[in-house]
Amino acid sequence: MAGIAAHVGCSLSTLYDLAPSRDELVLTVIDRNLRRIGRQAIGAIDPDTEPLAAIRAYLVAANLAVAATTPAFARDQAATPATHRLATAHSDYLVAVTRTLLDLAVERGDIATTDTAAVARVVAGLGALFVLPENLEAIESTPKEAADAMVDVILRGLTAGR
Repeated sequence: MAGIAAHVGCSLSTLYDLAPSRDELVLTVIDRNLRRIGRQAIGAIDPDTEPLAAIRAYLVAANLAVAATTPAFARDQAATPATHRLATAHSDYLVAVTRTLLDLAVERGDIATTDTAAVARVVAGLGALFVLPENLEAIESTPKEAADAMVDVILRGLTAGR
């Protein structure tokens, strides 16, 4: 913790006020970062746009959370249960927003009736999927680029033949 305090230019007591341990501090920083990205993602939704365009804007903005993920960070995150629980909680929110927009798209007739819960879980979970250590090392692009590209593929597929 002393090294972190020196690096960020604050006192050790300030860090301990934020979190009692290095792991808790890391979780706090990750949580705040994910919340900031989440607010930006919600802000990317134009209330006057159609639901599928809103989903795309929302998820492209949300996928910034995985943009800078390195293989080492992905391995550390995978090995830390508390980080996994935190990421799952944020992911559940992404799924809920995405499902709401998919339900609206079905209601409006933009897409055929489908299991919106399943589609939302898949499309909103792409960023998390591509940062898994085994996937991160296998893809040819960044996790964000891969997730954004697959969001486009899935959303186009939902409107095929309409």
